[in-house]
Amino acid sequence: MQRPFDENLYRFDKPQPSYWEATAEPGRFDNAPLQTQESCDVAIIGGGYTGLSAALHLARDYDIDVRVLEAGHFGWGASGRNGGFCCTGGTGVHRQELVRLVGLDNAREYYASQVAAVELVRQLASDESIDFQAQGSAEVEVAHTRRAYARLQEDHDLLTNSLGLEADLYSAGECRERFYDSTEQFGALVTRPTFGLHPLRYCIGLATAAHRHGAKLHSHSEVVEWSTDGAGEHRLMTRAGSLRARKVIFACNGFMQERLRNDFFGRTIPVISAIVVTRPLSEDEKAAQNWKTDNPAANSRRILNYFRLLPDGRFLFGGRGDIRGSEQNEQRTYENLIGTLRQIWPNWRNVEIEYRWHGLICMTASLCPTLGRLDNDDSVFFGFGYHGNGVNTATWTGKQLADWIGNGREPEGLPAIVRGLSRKYPLPGLRKGYLGLGLFVSRQLDRFR
Repeated sequence: MQRPFDENLYRFDKPQPSYWEATAEPGRFDNAPLQTQESCDVAIIGGGYTGLSAALHLARDYDIDVRVLEAGHFGWGASGRNGGFCCTGGTGVHRQELVRLVGLDNAREYYASQVAAVELVRQLASDESIDFQAQGSAEVEVAHTRRAYARLQEDHDLLTNSLGLEADLYSAGECRERFYDSTEQFGALVTRPTFGLHPLRYCIGLATAAHRHGAKLHSHSEVVEWSTDGAGEHRLMTRAGSLRARKVIFACNGFMQERLRNDFFGRTIPVISAIVVTRPLSEDEKAAQNWKTDNPAANSRRILNYFRLLPDGRFLFGGRGDIRGSEQNEQRTYENLIGTLRQIWPNWRNVEIEYRWHGLICMTASLCPTLGRLDNDDSVFFGFGYHGNGVNTATWTGKQLADWIGNGREPEGLPAIVRGLSRKYPLPGLRKGYLGLGLFVSRQLDRFR
């Protein structure tokens, strides 16, 4: 599945016209493209949260010689253009479905790692002086119908009684008083820990910290060929240079070149997600929808929308994109997204949209994140598949991989459901068809929830 979408989505030399790009401070570190022949102990393919977290922990905690190769600028991919939700999640299945699939003990173990991942992001910001404009203290999951609220009640019982998470349930009236009012608000489940952040500031902060601790970073250095010699040394070729390494971390996600190594072929489906951001809302406009919260929020649809009020008063609203990624389809996606926003909050129907952009998230066949070391080559490590929840999950994954390499053994307590390479999709060549069918079915199911 080499680049299944329009080439417009893979312009590594072209930043997205996002709010984050417009408001992030430039990175203050050396990240020149790789243009010579170099070597290191550990090479990382991918300069998003996974790769940068791994590089930071390898350099800082283990004094290991590490280099990161990023196809665009640092933060070009999902790590620099997501909605900025640092929250528990990371799977492509509902909580109740996850328990049925993997059992209560495995689900509890996984969610404990998710809480630890959120706290890791917060701790890194403190330790490395990363100002990512943290905002809020919980996630508000809003029932879009009365039937959906009944399911949130079941979720509340599962989270608090069985999975060990903090959660509160609010009726529609309580939600209106505490958070906001809309045409699709029938109560809410509030979960912790969660906070919002500026994702590109965070990504640049990780890169700056990794560089400060000795990691070498190379932007605009897409890996186009990966070979291994008879002695097991890896050679990564870019268009202008090459890098030899004893170990490699494959830290790509939605934009991965899966054919770089056949082990990774057929295990993921990239999915387009799109975001729009309004101009700053006035106090009267916020009051018109009784908006009172700075917590990140999402609705309870299968094809959900996610949204948050930003620190400068702008409103961010995101959702699923199309299955082609062409400029024409992209504009249609934005129009649909804006229409949904104005339908849910009708008093904001005249508020102008100032930013719009899209990108790719990554789903695995197991519908869970996947990390580990290849069975057929113990010098190759990997981490990907965060299902739109990579801020914390990717950061945590990078640390696990760094600890694995630094200590020479698998980290203790690695949740069973993320350990090892995700299975392949059946008939991988049909994955784009699976995506279209899945989106169609989910939209139909949303009509009855």
